[in-house]
Amino acid sequence: MTHDTTTLDLGPQARVLARLAEGVGDARLADPTPCPDMAVRNLLGHLTGLAIAFRDAARKDLGATTDTSPEATAPDIGPGWREELPKVLGELAEAWRAPQAWTGMTRAGGIDLPGEVAGAVVADELVIHGWDLARATGQEYEPDPAALQVAYGLLAASAEESDRDAGMFGPVVPAPDDAPLLDRAVGLSGRDPGWTRPA
Repeated sequence: MTHDTTTLDLGPQARVLARLAEGVGDARLADPTPCPDMAVRNLLGHLTGLAIAFRDAARKDLGATTDTSPEATAPDIGPGWREELPKVLGELAEAWRAPQAWTGMTRAGGIDLPGEVAGAVVADELVIHGWDLARATGQEYEPDPAALQVAYGLLAASAEESDRDAGMFGPVVPAPDDAPLLDRAVGLSGRDPGWTRPA
């Protein structure tokens, strides 16, 4: 992990996600996404819970929000999700602007990890789930280049560490070396970069 991670501003990527969420019509909420067993509404619910958990992880405000495994419950949106999601994404970005968020230990999803690793994990989650949401709802997607770089670094390192048949990511979907960085990151996350929503 390079020192550069500690200067990553999650604000630009959080704003990209908030704009994507704003572009989701109610009729799309039941549509499938590239995440197995997750409809658009579940993905939005997951993003809301994730933003809260990693906001609290940055603040070292450990408790119920940081101790719960993401697999514990099927995420879903609440009635006020259109206001809540952009709000918690903004709070998430703000919390990670504090230098101490990137130091020491913290916890997210019930797992203890160094602050700088947690910051890279949340950058990865925001970039990859942004792609999921854009693909599922037919929107254009350009992630924040700095967040994409961090996400790719994390995914490439984790792909080397294990054979990756289990755990947080599915098996790697190879993308050509000359493919765009986003496609390579998506492939490393176990998704097919060519995924399109069913007609």
